[in-house]
Amino acid sequence: MTQELTNRKVAILATDGFEQVELTDPKQALEQAGAQVHVVAPEGDSIQGWNHQDKGDKIPVDCTLDQVSASDYDALVLPGGHFNPDQLRTNSQAVQFVREFFAASKPVAAICHGPWTLIEADVVKGRTLTSWPSLKTDLRNAGATWVDQEVVVDQGLVTSRNPKDLPAFNSKIVEEFCEGKHLAQARSV
Repeated sequence: MTQELTNRKVAILATDGFEQVELTDPKQALEQAGAQVHVVAPEGDSIQGWNHQDKGDKIPVDCTLDQVSASDYDALVLPGGHFNPDQLRTNSQAVQFVREFFAASKPVAAICHGPWTLIEADVVKGRTLTSWPSLKTDLRNAGATWVDQEVVVDQGLVTSRNPKDLPAFNSKIVEEFCEGKHLAQARSV
């Protein structure tokens, strides 16, 4: 893969309970494209991954939310998992961090249950996206149009349904992150 993301910094926001492959695969794809990728968490030195319903690996945290701001990064990735986005959406600092990417028109990607945090950040109204099917009603109630597709791109917002969609998701996040800012992204905030 070419180094098309050289000199770009990407934050992956996660906490305990993330679906492991939904963090590690996008991180690897972004690094292979030349991006500098930081795992950002609300706190701690590491976060606990999950492989579906079984504990996975602990992943090192590069920065905590109190050490960074959205202005430090060019793009954001939100992995899924059941527990991870549920915890993030109740953390005001995490929600504000997400909102700041949209306000700055920076590309954002979310997979599986990751859009729960987008709902809390109040950035999905009028957007078309996908997610794990159980979020369909939540997203529609928040004003989004939900579709059942492996990957959806809406003005710099990339979403996918589940780990099976990772090849398409990873390809699109590299593409969208290469494009950089999407001015329409700020319309969500």
